[in-house]
Amino acid sequence: MNGPIQRTRSFRDLLPAGQDWAEAVRAPRRDLVAGLTVAVVALPLALAFGAASGLGAAAGLATAVIAGAVAAVFGGSNLQVSGPTGAMTVVLVPIVQRSGVDGVLLVGVLAGVLLVALALSRVGRFVHYLPVPVIEGFTAGIAVVIALQQVPAALGVSGAHGEQVWAVAADAVARFLAAPSAAAPVTALAVAAAMLLGAHWFPRIPFSLLAVAAAVLVAELAALELPRIGALPSGLPAPSLGFLDLSAVPALLPSALAVAALAALESLLSATVADGMTVDQRHDPDRELFGQGLANLAAPVFGGVPATAAIARTAVNVRSGARSRLAALTHSLVLAVIVLSAADLVGRVPLAALAGVLLATTVRMVDLASLRALLRSTRRDAVVLAVTLVVTVALDLVTAVVVGLGVAVVLALRSVARSAELNQEPLTHPGHVGEERGLLAEHIAAYRLDGPLFFAAAHRFFGELAELGGVRAVVLRMSRVSTVDATGAHVLGDTITALERRGVLVLISGISQGHDQVLSALGIAEHLRRDGLIFPDTPSAIAHARAVLAG
Repeated sequence: MNGPIQRTRSFRDLLPAGQDWAEAVRAPRRDLVAGLTVAVVALPLALAFGAASGLGAAAGLATAVIAGAVAAVFGGSNLQVSGPTGAMTVVLVPIVQRSGVDGVLLVGVLAGVLLVALALSRVGRFVHYLPVPVIEGFTAGIAVVIALQQVPAALGVSGAHGEQVWAVAADAVARFLAAPSAAAPVTALAVAAAMLLGAHWFPRIPFSLLAVAAAVLVAELAALELPRIGALPSGLPAPSLGFLDLSAVPALLPSALAVAALAALESLLSATVADGMTVDQRHDPDRELFGQGLANLAAPVFGGVPATAAIARTAVNVRSGARSRLAALTHSLVLAVIVLSAADLVGRVPLAALAGVLLATTVRMVDLASLRALLRSTRRDAVVLAVTLVVTVALDLVTAVVVGLGVAVVLALRSVARSAELNQEPLTHPGHVGEERGLLAEHIAAYRLDGPLFFAAAHRFFGELAELGGVRAVVLRMSRVSTVDATGAHVLGDTITALERRGVLVLISGISQGHDQVLSALGIAEHLRRDGLIFPDTPSAIAHARAVLAG
């Protein structure tokens, strides 16, 4: 794969290349085995995520087959496995409620167009700038939302309603308590427990599929009255563009933006995880966005929901020995065979069993050790994580990322601003220490500015300086200023003006060429340049101040 990313990308750069399949041609057996293993794990997840999205289990299977195959061919990672995911269901449920099935399909197409545009714009690399507390809070919040979404199915309750997912869960609990029945919750908890305990003791065995199969068998033998998936089509739905209603695009565009943002975020994070699990694999972020865009353009045509790369399935793929895209493609082909040959059997799966699959999945999504470490690291990281998590559960995913980023930026700027210092310290230039001690007696003060002189720090930086008393000349030592922006420059100018109005002579020393260009461009301290009050070093500035005051 995927050599060094060029500075500019053309459409041709995003298309598949022969080298993508070199490893598959050389040694296909490991990829075929890995693809079969992932398909076994992905089957119950595809059913569960399809059912949870509101479009039905068949939509989940169609997504895993179509989107999985397209992303495997066109994506930017050799190891990614794509399909329906839990995070995406969180976004899709409200869209189904507002706009119906056709609305979700159209949102998927619009999101695909947006992802292709992002790929051509080369924005994939920017995902690495997301703060870790935002990502961890986002992931934990998604896990909470998915778990809440499963409460009605896990309790065997239908008709629960509410504006937010937690309200729907609360209503489901109230309905269950009014007419309790043990079959559904026991089924959900048994499946979840089997998955979690089985994965702990025998990680190579696909307990998700075994647990769901056992739930089907028990339900059939005991004739349990449990809601089922229902009949699935014996094959993929015929391609259709009947959902394309261009007049609905303006109303659905905000939802499409949310889906595209989530697909980009989850796919690129998953690709980064896959890279970290290998030695020689590196993904191309722009090609990954391009592949996900095409996958989301194709899946709705076959009745599938919007898709993204799946971290859990990708991890299984890597651990199973996958080396090329053939593994992900095999996973999709195996699921297609299951759709063609076992649709009736799959349709008998109780919804409570799928709820158990997703409950176990949410437990696996949350890395408690990582959360604890972040909460203990700094107060700033803890606040960002907590805010992102709460907003994810209370509002929506995109708002959570925006708010989390906003809080992280504000707190980071606050921390950087606090690192800026204004110090009145002795000079260390050889031969001038003795002279330095007499400066204050001569009513001269030399102040050293340390750190960034930017909008978040400037006002605090110069607050005490503007109120300076007892001196007739001030030397501003700027050799240790790391950066200057327009706000910092203007505040510097205001401080100089305030001091001069009180009759204080202001001199500047050690200003770098780059910082001086900023001040010159903004017209700051022009009179100091004109009057020769800007010096290359502090001793020269002090000598000039003494001469002026003595005269």
